[in-house]
Amino acid sequence: MRKGILSLTAAAAALALGLTACGGESGQTSSTTASATASAAPAGKIGVILPDSKSSARWETADRKYLEEAFRAAGVQYDIQNAQNDKTAFQTIADQMITNGATVLMIVNLDSGTGKTVIDKAKSQGVATIDYDRLTLGGGAAYYVSFDNTKVGQLQGEGLAKCLTDKKADKPIVAYLNGSPTDNNATLFKAGYDGVLKPKFDAGEYVKGPEQSVPDWDNTQAGTIFEQMLTQQPKIAGVLAANDGLGNAAITVLKKNNLNGKVPVTGQDATVQGLQNILAGDQCMTVYKAVKKEADAAAKLAVALAKGEKPTASSSVKDPESGQDVPAELMEPQAIYFDNVNDVVADGFVTKEELCTGDFAEKCTEAGIE
Repeated sequence: MRKGILSLTAAAAALALGLTACGGESGQTSSTTASATASAAPAGKIGVILPDSKSSARWETADRKYLEEAFRAAGVQYDIQNAQNDKTAFQTIADQMITNGATVLMIVNLDSGTGKTVIDKAKSQGVATIDYDRLTLGGGAAYYVSFDNTKVGQLQGEGLAKCLTDKKADKPIVAYLNGSPTDNNATLFKAGYDGVLKPKFDAGEYVKGPEQSVPDWDNTQAGTIFEQMLTQQPKIAGVLAANDGLGNAAITVLKKNNLNGKVPVTGQDATVQGLQNILAGDQCMTVYKAVKKEADAAAKLAVALAKGEKPTASSSVKDPESGQDVPAELMEPQAIYFDNVNDVVADGFVTKEELCTGDFAEKCTEAGIE
């Protein structure tokens, strides 16, 4: 692994620069860069590329924050940028990071093709690579840090089944709003909830309704897709939505048809919006992924690599495309319903102040949110 060594001049310039941050709108990139003191800085610099800020609020409100905190605590140089769902920008950012001395590159790919191109370029330059949250199929990253994503889907399937049972649904028609077809996580989520729901379809307990994957996890497209689904099949009785954004898109359509609260909808990410939908009774459940644990695990690996170490991972996952085992750190997800929304607040992922606004204050009290 090549090691970037700051000259005294460069270190002084970095110290003078301090911390800079700029926010980008869709189609633009957003970045955060920072440096540690010359005495504390390890030999390497860490580059992180986040995917976008539209598909889920977590990338900017949680992942960036927790990664920054971990890197600052470790006293390492880092550069965090957001590709804003632009594949060309994604590759340009990676090239710039490598040119500017990154010895570790952590990416959340937009698709496996683009991700592999970036990883191949990084490896050819002696840069260590980490797949963060999404596995790049065939990419050959040195490490993968994520959640047990099949378990995420399993919790969603079990959650929808629980809510349909609570509503005493008889042979309910269940629609699927799957995640992006280019995101391996979406494939794993589907494998998880299919494992729960397909036996029910096969047994005739449930009826398989319309199903569609939502390109780029785009919430606007999800709304259009679900509106078409409901027109095609007005008796949809349950919606397996792969994350809170897609779930909210479905709920918006259900509200127009006075069906919100009557048709259970799932989610994922425990966003403020998703949790508020649960408090309001419009969303059945979400899946909480403790992003801080994920970010801390990834940062620990990245810092070790930047220092020239060869850290070991606690487990591994098989890349279905290459057949290779990728060293991995996988976190455990948690199902969230009305009665345990407070778990997310207690963990510090969202605050009571941002969640319990306006009409939600009473619901928060009812849900025991402290």
